[in-house]
Amino acid sequence: MTGRTRRVEGTKIVRRRAVPAVLAAALLLTAGCSSDGGDPSGADGGTTPSGTATRSSPAGSPSGSPTEEAPPAKGSVKVLRTVATGLDSPWGLAPLPGGDLLVSSRDEATITRVDAKTGKKTELGEVPGVSPSGEGGLLGIALSPDYASDHMVYAYFTSASDNRIVRMLYDAKKPAGEQLGAPDTVFRGIPKGVIHNGGRIAFGPDKMLYAGTGESGDTGLSQDKDSLGGKILRMTPDGEPAPGNPFPDSPVYSYGHRNVQGLAWDDKQRLFASEFGQDTWDELNAIKPGDNYGWPEAEGKGGGSGFHDPLAQWHTDEASPSGIAWVEGSVWMAGLRGERLWRIPLKGTEASAEPQAFLEGEYGRLRTVAPAGGDKLWLVTSNTDGRGDAKGDDDRILELEVK
Repeated sequence: MTGRTRRVEGTKIVRRRAVPAVLAAALLLTAGCSSDGGDPSGADGGTTPSGTATRSSPAGSPSGSPTEEAPPAKGSVKVLRTVATGLDSPWGLAPLPGGDLLVSSRDEATITRVDAKTGKKTELGEVPGVSPSGEGGLLGIALSPDYASDHMVYAYFTSASDNRIVRMLYDAKKPAGEQLGAPDTVFRGIPKGVIHNGGRIAFGPDKMLYAGTGESGDTGLSQDKDSLGGKILRMTPDGEPAPGNPFPDSPVYSYGHRNVQGLAWDDKQRLFASEFGQDTWDELNAIKPGDNYGWPEAEGKGGGSGFHDPLAQWHTDEASPSGIAWVEGSVWMAGLRGERLWRIPLKGTEASAEPQAFLEGEYGRLRTVAPAGGDKLWLVTSNTDGRGDAKGDDDRILELEVK
């Protein structure tokens, strides 16, 4: 393999449990196409039918109707304040119902609560079983869709043998450092590697759990529908293949990805995902269940018949995308190697204008974005991950006003 992946030394591929065999003839929806990737120099690499879906119905990604309005072609970003500083290798972010934030540390394997008003940090505890290495460690976190009653926090992490998803009870009444219950493994067997571990998890509008995975440096996994690597997975909160998935008895929702690290839905419940390219093109994709996004046969647009092209693409030194969020009619995408925040205005599942870059080089590597209500965004930097130029107050969480 050439390019950035080749420059990573010591890659170890661990292949674990395969999902049950699936048949291409069992596709429920027509296929579409494209790629993803990690960047050793700068990357770490549900849609439900609106209004009528049951909890278990997957969402498709229809194009926008002729009457669907697009946001303005040009937007704006205003940094309102620095919420918190001194975070160590932050990766995942989960806003709590009361307004505070949970943030995971990739390398420390801890989850910390940040008071969104004062910036005060309280460590919930360390997640046992995490084995940080390269781009792996404690990655994405998400709150249970029934968090108000069950107080469960989900986490995607790299163990000694695989990448897996666990859930833990969060009890804020216990002493700091002892507030996380023992992890209950929900899903295991996702291939791990020094690179391309994916790691973003999110609950969709259908209350199903979605996970973006990487191919761990083994490109052949992405096109193998019996592998969990290089996929977007969709499962129940208990880790079972979600009803309505495109392949029978399989959590695989889309395939042909390289390293998915961003998941977000728009107000029509359409799913979008960001992923790293190898040498040429990073991507933002509109996700349709069962579609093939091309890697390693295609990188970027023009991959050919049977592959779903990205709705937008960037040269790898301009992006190396991680987290994304949908706010004010646009997808906002954090760039690691690119050290900038991208705005991609949408009309349906297509870009309605050219992507626009903000904050270029001002805060270094950008890891995660999340909606903060209305026209606000939370933005997490990533300069203490071993690849950035960390300043004295890194890493930090910023609050932005965006248009």
